[in-house]
Amino acid sequence: QVQLVESGGGLVQPGGSLRLSCAASGSIFSINVMGWYRQAPGKQRELVASITSGGSTIYADSVKGRFAISRGNTKNTVYLQMDSLKPEDTAVYYCTARVQVRPVSTYDYWGQGTQVTVSS
Repeated sequence: QVQLVESGGGLVQPGGSLRLSCAASGSIFSINVMGWYRQAPGKQRELVASITSGGSTIYADSVKGRFAISRGNTKNTVYLQMDSLKPEDTAVYYCTARVQVRPVSTYDYWGQGTQVTVSS
């Protein structure tokens, strides 16, 4: 079993910053990619950012230049530094990981989500 636990969400003013953290634990052989998705009420879940085991990153156009994704030293931890936050960033943010648990078995896992609210 693999578990993902997010933290760092909260209420912040427009222009402010938050740092989200996610830690993966369990029966992990390797993690190919970790990332963050978000979902606002009435909207589809969208990819915010992802990072591969090799360090390659992908960002949604809406967050480029404002958000930065990074991996911890163990690569079982991922962070999302969010700067210059806008009200449009308000959503539940979900950590995800593509985990290889056996030589030929790879699965996607999701955290429970953490609420980010950007408001005056």
